[in-house]
Amino acid sequence: MKIVISEEYDGLTVKEYLFGVLGFSVASVKRVKYREGGIAVNGEGVTVRRVLHTGDELALAVEDTEDDENEYTVPVDIPIDVVYEDDFVTVVNKPPFMPAHPSLGHKDDTVANALAYRYRGKPYVFRPVNRLDRDTSGLMLVARDKVSAGKLYGSMRRGEISKAYLALLEGKIEPEEGRIVTYMCREGDSIVKRRVCEEGEAGAKIAVTDYGTVGLFGGRTLVRAVPVTGRTHQLRVHFASVGHSITGDGMYGEECDLIDRQALHAYRLSFPHPSDGGTVSLEAPLPEDVKKLLS
Repeated sequence: MKIVISEEYDGLTVKEYLFGVLGFSVASVKRVKYREGGIAVNGEGVTVRRVLHTGDELALAVEDTEDDENEYTVPVDIPIDVVYEDDFVTVVNKPPFMPAHPSLGHKDDTVANALAYRYRGKPYVFRPVNRLDRDTSGLMLVARDKVSAGKLYGSMRRGEISKAYLALLEGKIEPEEGRIVTYMCREGDSIVKRRVCEEGEAGAKIAVTDYGTVGLFGGRTLVRAVPVTGRTHQLRVHFASVGHSITGDGMYGEECDLIDRQALHAYRLSFPHPSDGGTVSLEAPLPEDVKKLLS
């Protein structure tokens, strides 16, 4: 990780910068300090007492090592659309039908495999910050190192990461914009499926979705949906619960001859950058299968 010190932080010590600006924990600072080439300024090894000045290049050895390597992430040459990339994060526009991470039956066809190949030549640990269902397309944020992951996970818990989806719904939803608030829990013994439930039921968690109509297409409604909370299958369950399941969603509605997945796309993502807190905002256009469905 390399950072050029801006005028705003001129005069801070490395220790003050690590704790106060980057938000390192005590354990993270210790881990970096005792690694080979752990902390350097302008190419010279320094202690945390070193005073930083405008234009200094601070280098921190936070990259993964052989000890961190995930043995299940096999590098595979799979095309992947990277829409943003730096030393701290990668954002991909995940295509439909690609799982995010390896699992039983999907060892070598995932986003993790594709990124492991992209960063081949050194150990790679897959650290997704937001996850998408296999059949959902769109923007997916991945941390490049353990420190960035910790900061972004914290941002997610505090609601500082904003996600917006485009979903094509069956029928005309009324009202045209609104908020869906329910409790959600697992469906029976299913590991995957979720349902709307009552407060107080086992595993019940509050779920909140905001939506607004974008347009009507052949008896279906295209909506912009923002999951205020982040429950598994939240948008799919919520729209099905109000009688307007996502087109093609065979699990919570009906399959559709015009598309072989749920017509759901994560098109907008905003997050505070783990290096300086500045907002990064990205968009990804609708994939071809949803465009064809709209036409």
